[in-house]
Amino acid sequence: MFLYEWRRASRLACVAAIVFAVLCSLTPASAYEVMDVPHGGSLEGTVVLDGPVPEPKGFNLITFPDPAYCGRISNGRGWRLLRDFVVSPQGGLKDAIVLLEGVEAGKPFETSVPLIEARDCQFQPFMTIVRNGHAVEVVNMDPVMHDIQGYETSLEAGARVLFNTPLVMNHEHHRGDLHATHNHAPGKSLVGPIYLNKGRRTFYMQCGFHAYMESWAMAVNNPYYALTDANGRFSIDQIPPGTYQMVVWHPQTGPGTTKMVTIQPGGKLVEHLSLPAPKGNRSAYKVMDNPRFGPESLGYSIDIYPLVEHQQ
Repeated sequence: MFLYEWRRASRLACVAAIVFAVLCSLTPASAYEVMDVPHGGSLEGTVVLDGPVPEPKGFNLITFPDPAYCGRISNGRGWRLLRDFVVSPQGGLKDAIVLLEGVEAGKPFETSVPLIEARDCQFQPFMTIVRNGHAVEVVNMDPVMHDIQGYETSLEAGARVLFNTPLVMNHEHHRGDLHATHNHAPGKSLVGPIYLNKGRRTFYMQCGFHAYMESWAMAVNNPYYALTDANGRFSIDQIPPGTYQMVVWHPQTGPGTTKMVTIQPGGKLVEHLSLPAPKGNRSAYKVMDNPRFGPESLGYSIDIYPLVEHQQ
């Protein structure tokens, strides 16, 4: 069971900070133990996207608020973009998680609290790993209000709403300056425990005001995991010798894939893996050249500069 606890932080350097404590109750298993791994092996390789790279989802100016500020993630023609697939020229898929199930003892388990920022009308990072029983912190770096909606998800039971609460705008960031730096400001945090149903390990967060803001998290039971980099590469070290189930997953490619792997004492296993690209229309949000959704449709003059898009 995941427990997401919203706690009060002492004068955080942000307008709002939300902390979710995560407790996960999965299939019965012994608690992870730290031990020396003198003959540990390693697992490394790449994850590629098998198929055409999906176009980014488009969100028009009419339906969603803050067209000027959130226009910094737009194509400059009236569509804010959600790039939920980042793929290198060689096909390497970013933000896929590779993890080993069944490792009950091994190297120390990092306990730092992941930080998710609402910055430039995006949640960054897009994918986060959390340890069962620990936390995720969310801060607003934007001069606009966000409405944080959290869901637990599973393929079998679908999504269930966990919470819905506003994330107050950052008053230290000047709203009219598209080139403004993102400054933290002291603020309050909300407190309230939220539980995930047994067997669910993924957490999905979206802004209720800006649907193009998404972030995903997966809870893990041991430190033998990795997120792929911009080239799709990953590496896991100090693995106790043995046979484990390797799980490869990306939130937008379906259920993912599993494979049994054997780690030899002091050995290095190299795996080149793929995840299928989704086919057909992924959502109703699609960029199209339509004057009804362009800047002129607002009925007033507006300066939209796709700052983030130009930086990519």
